[in-house]
Amino acid sequence: MARLYPLFSGSSGNSVYISHRGEGVLIDAGRSAKQIEKCLIDSGININSIRSIFITHEHNDHISALKVFASRYAIKVYASKGTLLALEKKGVLNGRFSCEVIPSEGICSESMHVVPFKTSHDCCEGAGYVINLSGGAKVGVCTDLGYISPEVKKAICGCNVLVIESNHDVNMLRNCPYPYYLKKRILSEKGHLSNKACAAILPYLVNKGLSRIVLSHLSEHSNTYELAFNSSLEMLRAEGMDINRDFTLNVAPKLNSGGEKLIF
Repeated sequence: MARLYPLFSGSSGNSVYISHRGEGVLIDAGRSAKQIEKCLIDSGININSIRSIFITHEHNDHISALKVFASRYAIKVYASKGTLLALEKKGVLNGRFSCEVIPSEGICSESMHVVPFKTSHDCCEGAGYVINLSGGAKVGVCTDLGYISPEVKKAICGCNVLVIESNHDVNMLRNCPYPYYLKKRILSEKGHLSNKACAAILPYLVNKGLSRIVLSHLSEHSNTYELAFNSSLEMLRAEGMDINRDFTLNVAPKLNSGGEKLIF
């Protein structure tokens, strides 16, 4: 039995915990160490079960707790070469925890095989991750990308569980008070995935075995829970797929204070 906890999601911080057969991994650590500790404890998660932390990229909403948290618990950190170089420049790599470039073939542990894939985002070398569990399930974490590239599509194809970005509603973004340069950045191929772009890929993935969908990284100013949820739901229904029969659909909370999780 495996579990996925979306601990934090959104511009104020992102982190996902995945566990299987007594060991866990953390994808990103984008709040304070104190907040992450509290969220893990409130969710009944043993912090010492975390074997590794995998970082998608160096933006603060994905790494703000990393230096303190990884140092405190001596957890090994993996990321792309470009991300590690960016973290070194930021002074995050303090020598109190080990870090390593994740190879393209991934990292194996007793019950998990974590494989990276490249994403298009305005960072040094962004990555998403696919976690292959020893029981056969496949979990993807795919956020902070301007578009679904062929490489991303190939990587997440066959996932049974997927945490995927549904960042903004395009019309809401165009009319929100963000400055023009920021709107342009978000809408670019190195920005963030819109509700429409996220929804468009889901029927294909459900046909390839996806059954549990978690929408994540929603914008606070250019999206709502309802818009993201309904955009994906309507696209899937239009393809003849029924919720709770062919798939489940959830939206990751900004702060998971109630221990919400997927069990699979």
